[in-house]
Amino acid sequence: MDPSSDTATSFPTAMRGVMPADLLERDARCPFDPAPGLLSRRDGDPVQPLPLANGARAWLVTGFEEARAVLADGRFSNDRIRHPDATQMSAEQAANGYCPVDVPERRDGMFIFMDPPEHTRLRSLLTGQFTVRRMRALESRLREIAVEHIEAMRAAGTSADLVPSYALPLPSLMICELLGVDYADRETFQRNTAVALSSTSSDEDRARAGGELYAFIAGLVAAKRAAPSDDLLSGLVHDADPPLTDAQLIDMTLVLLGAGHETTANNLALGMFALLERPEQLAALRADPSLIDGTVEELLRYCSIIQLGVSRVATEDVAIGGVTIAAGETVVIGTPETNRDPRHWADPDHLDVRRERAPHLAFGHGIHQCLGQQLARAEMRVGVEELVTRMPDLRLAVPADEVPLRNDMLIFGVHALPVTWG
Repeated sequence: MDPSSDTATSFPTAMRGVMPADLLERDARCPFDPAPGLLSRRDGDPVQPLPLANGARAWLVTGFEEARAVLADGRFSNDRIRHPDATQMSAEQAANGYCPVDVPERRDGMFIFMDPPEHTRLRSLLTGQFTVRRMRALESRLREIAVEHIEAMRAAGTSADLVPSYALPLPSLMICELLGVDYADRETFQRNTAVALSSTSSDEDRARAGGELYAFIAGLVAAKRAAPSDDLLSGLVHDADPPLTDAQLIDMTLVLLGAGHETTANNLALGMFALLERPEQLAALRADPSLIDGTVEELLRYCSIIQLGVSRVATEDVAIGGVTIAAGETVVIGTPETNRDPRHWADPDHLDVRRERAPHLAFGHGIHQCLGQQLARAEMRVGVEELVTRMPDLRLAVPADEVPLRNDMLIFGVHALPVTWG
């Protein structure tokens, strides 16, 4: 789950029209590596000019420390209304130059695309809902769900697609329980979120999916106003002071629902794919279960589900990595490559479950760092641990190059992961 960082939702389809194609699609022969265009830039400077097809000037950050510096610097804005992002501009807009927009007050709830103080207020309301008691209850329930789905797979035969049978239900059930959504309604948000995150969806399909999602969540908000229960959304509805509007509640819930199942589901499936493809690493984890926490961090670093990364706009001239980013220029963080920076990790292209833990950018950094990262880690830890323990003979059912990759989606991963056992 990555609800309060912008890594899950800040990669708009428009970016594909202006970004060099070699930065966006993984090589099927090396599905865990950054896209070829990122790899080819590794020997260059950590902050490099990034030519965009719309004619705008932007910068690509591939260095780990430089990326952290950008994400922690308040002079870089994530408010896309007040500070337009070059990756989302048409050629005409780019030609007219950068022009900040005067917006006296944001009244929506898309806090991931806000700057302080508006971002601070809305994020703090969510922080108050992620209580220790609630997280402990969810983790206990998570293990029950994992075991139930493993037993269901085993009872059904000796093969399964791990994505719909395991990787997707775990975080989907968790986000449903967190928000108080009836699990029977999960297909509504899963289907429409998939359309919204597909780079091949038409504008019409994306608008329809967005409308259905908005209507679904509007009904959910209304239900929580009328009959609150012990869930996060009820807390937001009734505890905020001053109260949140329906529009703000719907926006915030959209972010949580969309990010809360897509990100972890793909992290879990892609991580298991990587382990199954590296039997020596899987054997090391099975031999020493205490490696599980380090394994989760290594999978998060190594298997980036972000196709490229988040972007920011400089609100004034800022020096980063030996270059000056001019006011109004867009900076794109090459997350898959920043997590492979050889200045930060030894042998970064090697998956090593024994690697000493070190900070990575899978959950972002700074004020937009993932609010739900501890739940996401728990979902990864329990999801991997239970599979490894309860299915010791689990293996791929097809050659690795036949596993379908999500190169057509804004969140990377696998469309299916056929496995077998017994």
